Amino acid sequence: MLFALLLIVPVFAWAEPGLQAITVTTNPDGSQEYTVTLQILFIMTALTLLPAALIMMTSFTRIIIVLSILRQAIGLQQSPSNQIMLGMALFLTLFIMTPTLDKINELALQPYLNNEMTSLQAVEAASGPVREFMLAQTREDDVALYVKLAGKEGEINSLDELPFTILMPAFVTSELKTAFQIGFMLFIPFLIVDMVVASVLMAMGMMMLSPVIISLPFKIMLFVMVDGWSMIMGTLAASFGV
Repeated sequence: MLFALLLIVPVFAWAEPGLQAITVTTNPDGSQEYTVTLQILFIMTALTLLPAALIMMTSFTRIIIVLSILRQAIGLQQSPSNQIMLGMALFLTLFIMTPTLDKINELALQPYLNNEMTSLQAVEAASGPVREFMLAQTREDDVALYVKLAGKEGEINSLDELPFTILMPAFVTSELKTAFQIGFMLFIPFLIVDMVVASVLMAMGMMMLSPVIISLPFKIMLFVMVDGWSMIMGTLAASFGV
């Protein structure tokens, strides 16, 4: 009886009308709208690309590189830990990207939730604020470099025509340049402290004593006395125009 039941149940399930998996609806304006199941599939697929989008299209790259260089300049290997630095970078990224996220919510998310635009129109509307943010932080020479590498020098006449495939690597290259410039400026005061401590130890004849061990407390004290964390966070936010 159990075997017969297992044979009968799929027949009734096959006969019941279900939700169509693939349906494409053409709108009056000529655009196409996909069924909910396909939209969910697209969303789940896009979530796998979320870490790459976070790195490639936000302020996260510059922040985490500067914090890493700062830790190395002070001479601390494990403090703050990687988890704390990632948390700081994520929340500072959220703070910096809030105006852009507000525009995306206003121009794309809310109209889509209110059925005022299709999913494709919402994605296109959301790309505008992101493109505006990325263009504001991207150097023109980096854009020209990737336009030249793509072989589209005569095809792109304005920044509005710049595709994301060119804008994203140009943006990341500019972010790396800016991050290392800020890191260089951070290294200078700590390097001076190391040189002074090494010179003093050399003059005192303490050849066997590591200058790093002696200079570390002085560098931490210097960083705390000048309110270094507030200065670093303020400088990073101000570098994005916040």
